[in-house]
Amino acid sequence: MRVYLSRLLGEHKKKISDVARDTGINRGTLTRMYYEDAERVDLEVLDILCQYFGCSIQDLLEPEQPKAKLS
Repeated sequence: MRVYLSRLLGEHKKKISDVARDTGINRGTLTRMYYEDAERVDLEVLDILCQYFGCSIQDLLEPEQPKAKLS
């Protein structure tokens, strides 16, 4: 899954700390999303971010082709 949090932060001239303070979302969660290291994100967090940035879920997330598992 591609996460476009970094792009949204740049477009809105916000920092991770700004979003954490304004939304109450854990800074660690936002940092993992920023670096696309998050393995799971609560639906509530996604909803809050979409409301905060005034965007749709497609602007925040994009599916990728699944990676092949090595045996």
